[in-house]
Amino acid sequence: MFLLLLFLAFISGVCSMTTKEIYVRAGDLVMLKCGECKYDGTVVLWKLETGQKTQLYSNMSASEQQRLGLVLYQDSLVILSASSNHQGNYTCGPLRNTRCQMAFRLTVYSESSREIEFGNRYNQTCYENQTCELNCPEENVPCSTAWELLGITWHKENGAVSDDFFTNVDVGKSGVYICTRSFLYSDQTYNASFTVVLDVQTGKPPTNLGIYSPKNGKVVEVELGKTAEITCTALIDSSDGSLFWLRNDEFVEKNDTLRYFYNDTFSKNASLDDVVWMSATLVFREVLEEDLSAEFRCKLESAELTLLVSVTLDKTAGPSYVILTACIACIVVVMAVIVATYVKFKIDVTLFLRGKLGSSGCQSNTSDEKSYDAFLMCYKSVTDGGLSEEDRKCLASTLEDEFGYSICLYDRDVLPGQAIAEAVLDCIEQSRAVVLVPSFPDPEPGSAVLSAIHTSLVERKTRLIFINTEQTETEASRSGSFPESLQLLSKAGNSVTWKGRPPSTSFWKQLRYHLPAPQQTPKMQLLSQEC
Repeated sequence: MFLLLLFLAFISGVCSMTTKEIYVRAGDLVMLKCGECKYDGTVVLWKLETGQKTQLYSNMSASEQQRLGLVLYQDSLVILSASSNHQGNYTCGPLRNTRCQMAFRLTVYSESSREIEFGNRYNQTCYENQTCELNCPEENVPCSTAWELLGITWHKENGAVSDDFFTNVDVGKSGVYICTRSFLYSDQTYNASFTVVLDVQTGKPPTNLGIYSPKNGKVVEVELGKTAEITCTALIDSSDGSLFWLRNDEFVEKNDTLRYFYNDTFSKNASLDDVVWMSATLVFREVLEEDLSAEFRCKLESAELTLLVSVTLDKTAGPSYVILTACIACIVVVMAVIVATYVKFKIDVTLFLRGKLGSSGCQSNTSDEKSYDAFLMCYKSVTDGGLSEEDRKCLASTLEDEFGYSICLYDRDVLPGQAIAEAVLDCIEQSRAVVLVPSFPDPEPGSAVLSAIHTSLVERKTRLIFINTEQTETEASRSGSFPESLQLLSKAGNSVTWKGRPPSTSFWKQLRYHLPAPQQTPKMQLLSQEC
């Protein structure tokens, strides 16, 4: 009869389900995994029963999941922040396989509720004067990469921050500890908390407890090109036991001349004659990229026990370059603005600095021992576009009276009786620059002398400034209308266009920019309207 009932239950797809009790702290994350059967991509049905109400979770939209604080992920139901609304009886199972159904009873408790006394509590035993590492449970938490584990923090029951590893633990470390696993999901951080009750006992610990650290599957962060050490600690039988490291199932040697090797140490307690603490430290003199893809395992072998723990190497996250990039971008922008500003206002900046330095006396003395700042020399304009005699007088008086330049004029500063070419070269020799002024008709000394001495001007690398008018610019562009000597000199000098009277501000700025700084302090007189 019993076999018949069992057979009927099997063919009808109905079987008894054991309800799994799950306790979760209010506000914590919890995952219910319908994992008795291997997930094959089929739809998993979830049902919640709370009193008289039944709620079905299947084909739920993302907005509905967000509203309820749930995530349906493959065969699991993840509650992101548990509350009393999530408390109740859950059942789950594949859509076409009722034999794989599971049942959960979820209880959400607060710090002050009774459930905390027995729900979500885990016991751990360590022995006095021995190494002790607290283990944070991994039950009912996501293991998928969709939930990134940010880290694990430990606190004592009173809220004080605690370590999770004690080298020589004492009885005073006994008590209640709370570990919190932090997960990142959709740019939000969620926590899962567990209570661990540590009992530190005196006396002799049992033999062959196995490997205490590191935990299996632990990820160790290393820095490429730097040294690194990973220590494996185990309790072994002193009469028969060994602890060593493997790399891709090959033995790591104890030869410390290699790039990576391991060394071991023993620690024996006088009261524990038949057991010994052993540590095997894997040492990297230099971590290479190839080490990140290798599998490292610490292996414990004894007469009664063989254990393996795997360790994965991961390179340490480098410093954030966001701030550095932003700083570099700001510097580049500032430099570009400064360069653009200087290019646009370089004449104003140069004249401003000359004025400040000149007023402080820094440029009042020069080392070239020249008598004049500039020699104004006329050349013949083939059109009537040259400067008139009145314009030339205005040009000379403005440079002298307004801006303080010492000007050499042929008809005023050359002694009569000298040869014209020799006198002109004399003026050029005593001047720091030559300003060539278009004139009509051609005055003394004129273009004839300029043509005769243009070779000497080029050889001496005399600073030349050409004053043009719109007409002289046009005639210079016409082939054959401009003397060859002037064409050659114009290529070696700087040009400034005369805007007519009264002279424009831009003309004087450009002319002063190309001229050297005056050797004497300007009289600071206003330009007369007649000039």
